[in-house]
Amino acid sequence: MNIVLYDHPAARQQLMPFTFTRPLGDLRIGILTIAEKWQKYFGGSVSFLTQAYLQTKFGARFTTDNLIVHGALCPDEKLVERIRGLKMGEGLYHQQTVLAYRTAEDELPEVLGTGMTEYAGPFTLVDQPWKIFQHNEEQLRADFNLITHGRTSQPITDPHTRVYNPNKIFLEPGVEIRAAVLNAEAGPIYLGRNSQVQEGALIKGPFSLGEGSVVNMGGKMRGDSTIGPHCKVGGEISNSVLWGHSNKAHDGFLGNSVLGEWCNLGADTNTSNLKNNYEPVKLWSYVQNKFISTGLQFCGLMMGDHSKCGINTMFNTGTVVGVGANIFGDGYPRNFVPSFAGGGAAGFTTFTLARSFETAARVMERKKQTLTEADKAILTTVFEQTAVERIWEKKA
Repeated sequence: MNIVLYDHPAARQQLMPFTFTRPLGDLRIGILTIAEKWQKYFGGSVSFLTQAYLQTKFGARFTTDNLIVHGALCPDEKLVERIRGLKMGEGLYHQQTVLAYRTAEDELPEVLGTGMTEYAGPFTLVDQPWKIFQHNEEQLRADFNLITHGRTSQPITDPHTRVYNPNKIFLEPGVEIRAAVLNAEAGPIYLGRNSQVQEGALIKGPFSLGEGSVVNMGGKMRGDSTIGPHCKVGGEISNSVLWGHSNKAHDGFLGNSVLGEWCNLGADTNTSNLKNNYEPVKLWSYVQNKFISTGLQFCGLMMGDHSKCGINTMFNTGTVVGVGANIFGDGYPRNFVPSFAGGGAAGFTTFTLARSFETAARVMERKKQTLTEADKAILTTVFEQTAVERIWEKKA
């Protein structure tokens, strides 16, 4: 079967700012992206049925036998078993939402008619930003088993590194560890190809370090955390997910948070993940244009792609930062920072597209990547879509 992950409209809006720049299936939770999970189970390639402006970078590919799957749905063994048993024209749904549908066509059925069966679960559907860190522990464990099954870890040869429960620690080729502590008693630890764990780092599982990523000297990784490929991390991180090419390299705390790609937190940046009165945390909703309750006591920072903050930045509990923002200055910035905002507590101006392209190109060049015309087109569309959020432009 040819796997195509489709963007459910409601889930896509609810997962902004992360889905401004990617389809649902490109969300990372656990060790892998959702698309990579489906690829591991079914083999072959996985493509995306998404917004028109994303199609140049994330295109769809159809054949005569397509499995169209909700892009925010994480596979598991029982769900995959049910899906493998689907015949042409059959599918699974839950509460009027199509989870999976096997078809020779290039679209979903207009109505849930014959051949559709309600799936009672359990299953993991990542349809809110906070669910990325909320379900990260279970997905870390599932991905660890999926990736390492039947394989042998590279050995830890450094005599000054201390490990606990080594059977739950897996090293890909090229990993370097020096004088660190790895404790997998509470959950597995996965270290990706050519990653580094430097002197004095403390890592508690469940934890994943992506390909080419680095835990800097003295870093404290408190568990339930995912560091994507080609990131640099340090300080203290707890129950957080960083996607590819993002850095939190210095001291400071990051908890119950999600950072998109190409983000950077300046030295001594701190995020609050618990309110002083212990009330449930509210987050900005791009759907309702207001703050809504997450129902969670712990929730930190949600930061979209290509956003940055300067040294000593302090983020309040439940802060949402859009795409391409540049935050700096004294005091706490507001709990919702629009895309392409420049400034902080003292106020914002617009971080123009030209400046955004210049910054993104320089950042990407440092990691031997190129800001492509497709990337620029996506950022341009996001800039236009989010203009209404930059209310200071109307006052100018």
